Amino acid sequence: MNIEQIRQPFTDIFPGDLSGNPMQRNTPKVLFATVKPAGFDKPELIIFNEILSEEIGLGKYEEKDLNFLVGNNLPENVKTYATTYAGHQFGNWAGQLGDGRAILAGEIINKNGKKTEIQWKGAGATPYSRHADGRAVLRSSVREYLMSEAMYHLGVPTTRALSLSFTGEDVVRDIMYNGNPQLEKGAVVIRTAQSFLRFGHFELLSAQREYNSLQNLADFTIENYYPEITTDGIQKYKDFFKSICTRTAHLMTEWFRVGFVHGVMNTDNMSVLGLTIDYGPYSMMDEYDLNFTPNTTDLPGRRYAFGKQGQISQWNLWQLANALHPLIKDEKFLEETLNHYGTYFWEIHDKMLCRKFGFDELRESDEDFFTSWQGLMQELHLDYTLFFNQLEKLNSNSDIKSLFENISYSVLNDEKIKKLEDFIKEYKSRLSSNKISREESLSLMKRSNPKFTLRNYLLYQCIEEINTGKTEMLEKLTCALENPYEELYPEFSAKRPSTYDDTTGCSTLSCSS
Repeated sequence: MNIEQIRQPFTDIFPGDLSGNPMQRNTPKVLFATVKPAGFDKPELIIFNEILSEEIGLGKYEEKDLNFLVGNNLPENVKTYATTYAGHQFGNWAGQLGDGRAILAGEIINKNGKKTEIQWKGAGATPYSRHADGRAVLRSSVREYLMSEAMYHLGVPTTRALSLSFTGEDVVRDIMYNGNPQLEKGAVVIRTAQSFLRFGHFELLSAQREYNSLQNLADFTIENYYPEITTDGIQKYKDFFKSICTRTAHLMTEWFRVGFVHGVMNTDNMSVLGLTIDYGPYSMMDEYDLNFTPNTTDLPGRRYAFGKQGQISQWNLWQLANALHPLIKDEKFLEETLNHYGTYFWEIHDKMLCRKFGFDELRESDEDFFTSWQGLMQELHLDYTLFFNQLEKLNSNSDIKSLFENISYSVLNDEKIKKLEDFIKEYKSRLSSNKISREESLSLMKRSNPKFTLRNYLLYQCIEEINTGKTEMLEKLTCALENPYEELYPEFSAKRPSTYDDTTGCSTLSCSS
């Protein structure tokens, strides 16, 4: 691999703590701290993303490159560091945070001039580990690797995964925070992104009144990742904030389209590039439920439940607006932009639902239709992904009960079947008013509705297999997630088996997962 091409422009521009000391502490007035990966004696490669490596400019993997994949024996050009940021966690100001389990190798530029940051997760402690060890376990690393790649192939903006490796050491974790810690196999995942910059980086500098650094960070972000912004002065920062709002709205809409629930939408987990970052206690939707949260830490309040992700993203943008106010200095603009965000989000959200249903355009009456559909889904406990897959099979001769009874997580009695039949009549009536053909309608649906989503119980099975030294399911899941709009493995396109309903790691997880 072309490891010698990696550079660290971020550390050349911004103030940092250059001591190399990994001791957990506050590092005021800096945006990074130099720190080295812990190093591992007996690493073992589990999976490597060859296509991604070629795309970003690292090139082909050779056996000697395993050291780089776990952070061992790094060449002099790879000067590693962790960034510091702040944030609001579960609605409360948390002060200084930072890359607690992540260490950056730097940035590589491919032959087309595209920049990509490269980062280890689980390679050791940093000043921001908050009394933790900076390690990661196999369980969380497999989840990060597979889901970030699944989201990419679904067409959702996301970080990506380059490699997954055993570290050769065991790590102690209490998966449910209930006083039952256990030894688990340690692992390191390398993840990549155009940038890992977060709302929290800007919140940190603004809270510390480091306004020169705040402006420099905004300028750096615009110059490198928002080339479409060509204005100057205050208008440049206004356009920057509006662009972040737009990207965030589209990201949330994509989450709703595929049924993704992030689980921990703190402001430090929000990308200023509109990417899905930090895959922790996430879940793909099984049974449709607007109030579903996969994060046990989010109970009982369910702040980050599936149906709240739009409004929480707006709340998070308010915090970013406060952070950028010293540069924008226009309360009315910020307020109007954030108020418009809600209107814009729901408009593109409803247009997305139109595509999932095969409607030609968004009409005023569709809002009532969508509300009726949501109520039906929740009352009948229907599987989100499979509902739309079955809807594509609907024809004039379809028996509604046989078409939908196997995708419900409850028994569909006669009364519920009648409600479903009434809804389908309403749906067919709306379809009949389309100005596009049925073929065009189905094409919209097939492009919008995945046949495969990476459900938690599948991840659980995969992790259990890898723990025993097997990789057959890992290979099958990788193939399936790379082709999510095809039904390559019918056994994966099924509702969650009831045997996994109460299994830890299959429905809910903790933040450490």
